[in-house]
Amino acid sequence: MWARALAGLLAGFFVAAAVTGLITWLPPGPWQSVIVPGMIAFIPLWMLAALWAFAFRTGPRAWGWLSASAAFGFGLLWLLRHFHWLQ
Repeated sequence: MWARALAGLLAGFFVAAAVTGLITWLPPGPWQSVIVPGMIAFIPLWMLAALWAFAFRTGPRAWGWLSASAAFGFGLLWLLRHFHWLQ
């Protein structure tokens, strides 16, 4: 149980950060106009990621899926930025 809780808190933070980054960067226009709604959306997204950790049977599985999701999200942000599809 503790392993899943830590996965939700630590890896879930990065999942929420990646999703918030996608929410903030994807709409057209300057990112400064959506920074406040993105910051407000971060906390519920982090809570959802923390709850998602308890959907797995074991701690290592929760760590694996949440870490992979965070890496995928940040990788997607990097690719979008690399190909200049974001401002």
